[in-house]
Amino acid sequence: MADNVPEPQVFKYERPALDREKYVLRMARTDIVRGNVQVLREGGENNLHAHPNSDGFWLVLSGRVRFYAEGDRLLGDLGPHEGILIPRGFKYWFESASDDPLEILQVSAAAVPLHTEEAIMADRVNYTPPKRSMSGVVGAATGAERG
Repeated sequence: MADNVPEPQVFKYERPALDREKYVLRMARTDIVRGNVQVLREGGENNLHAHPNSDGFWLVLSGRVRFYAEGDRLLGDLGPHEGILIPRGFKYWFESASDDPLEILQVSAAAVPLHTEEAIMADRVNYTPPKRSMSGVVGAATGAERG
């Protein structure tokens, strides 16, 4: 193997204490693949946005979620073990759709390497203003490296 091949990343997901509305827990990351679990205590809706360089795969672990397209067109009302694939550039938003906390696995794959946190953040185009603050929600899963 080439010397520049990174090591595999072992991780474990544990549901966080629900002391705030939203968590984004980083499971593992390379320059082209990102795996997170988002945990939303209630509501947690976000704004209409797209990721021009990343396809997104979403799988509900617990709770329910509704995904919407532009014009609030319902794409899916999903429960545990159901998911959706959002192609890069597609405008969407989602919200928690039950009284139970939503736990949703997000795996995204970038069409171009995203080497820095700044590049990852730039891979989001907002089409409407954020409905809630999206800062300060990132945590690390057990065994996952920060950075």
